[in-house]
Amino acid sequence: MDILSILPSSFGYVILTYFYSWVMLAYLATKVGSARKKYDVQYPTMYSDKEKVFNCIQRAHQNTLEVYPQWLVFQTIAALVYPSTASILGAIWVTSRFSYAWGYYTGDPAKRMNGAYGYIGYLGVIILSIYIALQLLEVF
Repeated sequence: MDILSILPSSFGYVILTYFYSWVMLAYLATKVGSARKKYDVQYPTMYSDKEKVFNCIQRAHQNTLEVYPQWLVFQTIAALVYPSTASILGAIWVTSRFSYAWGYYTGDPAKRMNGAYGYIGYLGVIILSIYIALQLLEVF
C-alpha cells in the first residue's frame, strides 16, 4: 500500500502549507543575512551592541525558529485527520510570521504584534491535536 492511497487528496494542501512555511523561513533568513552585511555584524555574533534594528531583524527570525518545531508537530497531527482545516490554520500562522517580522523590522519591537493573529492558526492546530488525542483515547 503506498502513501498516496492512504492520505486523502486534500493532504496536498498540507504539503503546500509546509512549502509555504519553507519560503517564509528562507525569506526571514535572507533578511538576517542582508542585515548582517548592512550593519556589519560578523558571524558568529548573534546580536549587535550598537544596532537595534539588526537585533529586531535577528529576533524575528530567531523567534520563528523557536516555535517552528512545535508548529510542525501540531500541524502534522491536525493535518492527518483534518487536512483542509489544518492547511487553513497553517496558512494563517505562516502568513502571520511575515506580519510579525515586518512589524519587528521597523525597529519598534511593539510592532511585532502586527502578527498576533497567528495565534488563531497556532492554537487552532494545537486544539485540533488535543481533540484528535481525545478521540484516539475514546474520550469522545
